[in-house]
Amino acid sequence: MTNSATNSTANVFDIPVKRIDGTPTSLSTFKGKVMLIVNTASKCGLTPQYEGLEALNKKYGAEGLMVLGFPSNEFMGQEPGSNAEIQDFCSTKFNVSFPLFEKIHVKGTEQHPLYKSLTAAQPKALKNPASDFEAKLAGYGQSPKNPNDILWNFEKFLIGRDGEVVGRFSPDMTPNDPILVQALEKALQTK
Repeated sequence: MTNSATNSTANVFDIPVKRIDGTPTSLSTFKGKVMLIVNTASKCGLTPQYEGLEALNKKYGAEGLMVLGFPSNEFMGQEPGSNAEIQDFCSTKFNVSFPLFEKIHVKGTEQHPLYKSLTAAQPKALKNPASDFEAKLAGYGQSPKNPNDILWNFEKFLIGRDGEVVGRFSPDMTPNDPILVQALEKALQTK
């Protein structure tokens, strides 16, 4: 998957974010790493993906991967908890050790600048070829309003060591999907 908008994320490292405990930071902390940025939720049918994300983080962490979780409550209220509740849930239920950040908006008029940058750089997610997830959501009246909107919880953006978006993957593409793993391994090989 190629970046369709070169340089649109050139300053992704400078976008202010807050850790889940409220500490201000930026993604510059992860310069030189490959990042897998995921909008997460605790009460979603896809929530078990936390386990796979943690497994990826552990397996490839020494090679430079950082999984980063950004909770969002925009999809049928599936992340209603406070930041402290989210952190507790992730650590006790799924032993999440990768960084979590404050709950943000990933679409719409209040979309966080990070997600504005990510969706501009990679407007379309690579879909799971064996799934009809998007059609199922549409059947429940849950279709994106804009073509580059985040579809649902657990959509994934793969960011290269240089801060450029190198892939976007649909929510139902699991962390161990060969397509995602191959893209991740390729990004890790680039120094």
